[in-house]
Order: sequence, then structure tokens, then C-alpha cells
Amino acid sequence: MQETLAEWRPAIDDAIAEILPRRVDSAYLESFFGEPTFEYDPEGIQRALADPIWDLLDRGGKRWRAVLFLVFVEAFGEDPEDYLPYATIPEILHNGTIIVDDVEDEAETRRSEPALHHRFGQDVALNAGNAMYFIPLKIITNNPADLPPDRRLSAYEMLMYELNRTHLGQGMDICWHNEREVRATREQYLEMCACKTGCLGRIVARLAAIVTGQSETVERHAAAYAETVAVAFQIGDDVLDVENSLGRAGDFGKAFGNDIREGKKTLLVLHAIEESDPADAERLADIVAAEENTDDEIADALRIIEESGGIEYARERARELSDEALAHVDALDIDSHAAEQLRSFAEFVVDRDV
Repeated sequence: MQETLAEWRPAIDDAIAEILPRRVDSAYLESFFGEPTFEYDPEGIQRALADPIWDLLDRGGKRWRAVLFLVFVEAFGEDPEDYLPYATIPEILHNGTIIVDDVEDEAETRRSEPALHHRFGQDVALNAGNAMYFIPLKIITNNPADLPPDRRLSAYEMLMYELNRTHLGQGMDICWHNEREVRATREQYLEMCACKTGCLGRIVARLAAIVTGQSETVERHAAAYAETVAVAFQIGDDVLDVENSLGRAGDFGKAFGNDIREGKKTLLVLHAIEESDPADAERLADIVAAEENTDDEIADALRIIEESGGIEYARERARELSDEALAHVDALDIDSHAAEQLRSFAEFVVDRDV
């Protein structure tokens, strides 16, 4: 899967640049957004949109959502090259969500560099992140693959449904990390992941099924696969955050104890609070709820999580979800090569170290 990600990334970035060029001018603005009522300011739009967006995109990111879309398109018997513009939709959406997430979480870094609101200002970051929710809709409007009207309408309706659910998940996450009390259950945490990360995964699969004209049954199994894998991916992210802080992960690109400092009630934290002795459970809850933490407090929280078996528990839960996803691959009528790629991806999200 790493090879597939590396192979497709340049083409995906080129396709994103077709939607939002690195350098904008009046001709692009008029062609993409329509003629101005009076006069656009290309330089201002460059500084407020193109520069921050490409600053983030150029830092890296796996582009796995776009690549998974193309894997699905090929699995459904179509040429991925014909649908490259649509592959950018989940990737642009994802990067928009993390810009807004970083503002809401008061994050310090993203992909080993200052979060966009620290580099460009909170106003610019929020505007750029919000714009990335809407720019992808223009792809469907422009209809690069000449889709029939019913498929375009289905794509619009699907995006509206899934994007609304992402905000349910974000709402739960914000509420939990702003509360001192740890009241979320593990199942509620998984539902939050299913709404946030899972809905972006569902967009990948459902969009591929819709634009290639698949049946509702195929769309349903593809969406269930992608949602389940995405939740496993999020749990993997939580594990990597802890392991990185313990000095055992790769170049993860986040600050020491990032999730704990942000007050996130991750699956590892919920498990540790339930499974630790009362004193350690209360200590961990206090650290996660604090406005600020010292490095010693972070180290103590990590100790409690590790001693509770939280890392092993979360990794095993991610592996179980990965196995569930494979059952949906078996339900799809696709060739063996495509099925193997989907199986490989489900394994990648559990076993990755970056």
C-alpha cells in the first residue's frame, strides 16, 4: 500500500492544483468562481486562500483518501485516470477539516510545523479551512467525467448527508475535551470516530460507487468497509500519539503528549480510566482536564495509559475493526487484484508507524 500511495501522490497533487492553483489570477477566479460584480483582488485571495492551503498540502500527508477512491474506481472496472478530479474531493475536504480542528483544539503543530492559525492567523486559517468544504462542490458542478444528472444529484446529496454527520462527531469531540468529567463511553467514542473520520471514509467509497454507477448494495458494502477502516485509522492515530510521546513511534509530526494536552478523551484514555486503580484513574482524568500540563504530568498520564494496557487494547480494537472491514471486501464482486489492494489497505492502517 505504501507503494500505491507514493505512486499516485504526484498525480493527486497535480489534480488539486487544477482545482486550486498554487498561483491564482483574475482569469482563474473568473473561470472557477464566476465573473466579479465589481473587481476581484487576486493578490488578497492568493494570500488568504492559496498560500495557506498549499502551505499545508506541501507538508505531506498520505493522500490515502484520494488513493482509496482511485482503488475503488479501478475495482469497479473503470480507468482511475478518468476520475482523478473526483479523487481530490475527499482529500480537499480532509485538509479543510484539520485546519478547522487545529483552531478548535488550539493545536500547536501540524505535520511537524506550526499549525496554520499560528503561521497565518486564526482568521485566515478558519476562512481557508471553511473554503475547503465548498471548493470540492465545484468539481461536481463542472462535471469533468460527464456524469448523467442523476449521478451528480446523488453525489451532492451524499456529500450533504456525510458532511453534516462529520459535525456531529466534531461536536461530541469538542464537548468531551472541554469537560472536566470523563463521561464518554467507549462505544460513544467509536461513534464519534465513525462520524468524524468515518464519514470522510464513507465519502471516498460512496463517491466512487456513485460516479461509476454501482448498485446500492455495492455502495453500501464499500461505504461500510471505508467507514470501518477509517475508524481503525483514527484509533491507530491515537496509539501513535501515545507511542510517539513514549519515544517509540516514527516521524508522527505532532507535539509531545499532543492528545493529552488537548484534553482528548481517546479510546486509550477511556480504557485506562476504567481499568486503572481509582487513584491513577482520578490522576489521569485530572491531567486530561487541566488547562495546561507540565511535561512531568504528561509523562505520568502516559505511564498510567501504558500500565493499564491501553495501547494493546486500542491496537487490538483497531485490528478487530480491520477484520470487520475485510468481510465487506468479500461481499463486493471485484477481481482478486482489487480485493487484495483493499485488504492491504485495511492491514496498513493498523500496522503503520507514521
